[in-house]
Amino acid sequence: MSAEKNHEREFDVIVQGASGFTGVLVAEYLLRQYGVDRDLRWAIAGRDRAKLESVRQNLGESAAQLKILVAESFDKRALAELAARTQVVLTTVGPYALYGSDLVEACVMAGTHYCDLAGEVHWIRKMIDAYQDEARRTGARIVHCCGFDSVPMDIGVWFLQKAALEKTGQYCKSISMIVKATKGTASGGTLASMVNLIKESRANREVARILVHPYSLNPEGEREGPDKRDQKKVLYRKDIETWTAPFVMAGVNTKVVRRSHALAGYPYGKEFRYDESVATGRGFMGWLKGTVMTLGLGGVVLLATFSGTRKLMQRYVLAKPGEGPDRKLQQEGFFKLMQHGVFSDGSTIRSTITGDQDPGYGSTSKMLGECAVCLTKDDLTAGGGVWTPASVMPEALITRLENNAGLTFELCD
Repeated sequence: MSAEKNHEREFDVIVQGASGFTGVLVAEYLLRQYGVDRDLRWAIAGRDRAKLESVRQNLGESAAQLKILVAESFDKRALAELAARTQVVLTTVGPYALYGSDLVEACVMAGTHYCDLAGEVHWIRKMIDAYQDEARRTGARIVHCCGFDSVPMDIGVWFLQKAALEKTGQYCKSISMIVKATKGTASGGTLASMVNLIKESRANREVARILVHPYSLNPEGEREGPDKRDQKKVLYRKDIETWTAPFVMAGVNTKVVRRSHALAGYPYGKEFRYDESVATGRGFMGWLKGTVMTLGLGGVVLLATFSGTRKLMQRYVLAKPGEGPDRKLQQEGFFKLMQHGVFSDGSTIRSTITGDQDPGYGSTSKMLGECAVCLTKDDLTAGGGVWTPASVMPEALITRLENNAGLTFELCD
């Protein structure tokens, strides 16, 4: 059945992994924003019915009619039945390289739209190669990276370039995204994904190559361009008058932005450049902060590279899967990003992107929820395929994010 003809299905959205840390947050958000069987017909799913029933009970009386479905990550029959009952599957079950492939296949075969929080570039490349053609045939829109990596950055580039064209009649030839401030912590699930990524890259040179290649998510035959590898050291940016350090998520975000540009047909020109970093301030203290951040990030990666130290970190240092920041930390969290665009004549344009909760969980759960709702409720023109947020639903999604999810996208004066 074509994904464009599945409106008679039982559900609009199924949240797979709803008993996990982020899955619970998504369920809470959808209930708060859309209720049950009102504007949105949705259900929760996972491998353990008892845990799902506990989630429903903790959601309160308003969730009493919320349906529960059981499907384990490697049960292909159950996943196929799950996908056939809904217009969209939203999944928080990671690491996706370990647990996500069969669900993508089920959605593609059923013509069901799909969104996730994957930041595992090698796995996303694998899904593109395996399912792009079949997803086009069935009409399934497969959209990875629907959380803090990489919605604000990907949609942010679309927003700034749209504003640039409206104001000047031309697009920026380059955009830099600079993290100005964030407050939040990582959950065990995210850390597990990062550790698995390092482990796989250590064991497989092809995985390592995909992770460092600037255009590894671009379509075949379109994996060349002016951008080099992501920033790895402390650099002073004269144009924004600050020291900058490497951004831990740049390795995902930059590739997603470049894929969006490629899928759109290169409207900004094939020489368009994009990079990301973290602002650490001016003067000696700015340099020192950047140096400490860079060494710290490098140290974590180094320790996770070797099996012995990796196991020690997992046992004694890193949060376990299912763990994450408490409610107070989520609500006190925030993020502020700046995008600095440069035109061919050297003139500039800037925008800011903000989120009102912890970027990794409070804000991410809302972004993911709105991506799923956008895929089922909004009039999108893109057909089936493996997409990015900005290539399939930029205008509709930015409206939802600003109206419902606590994000802002604004031009600077």
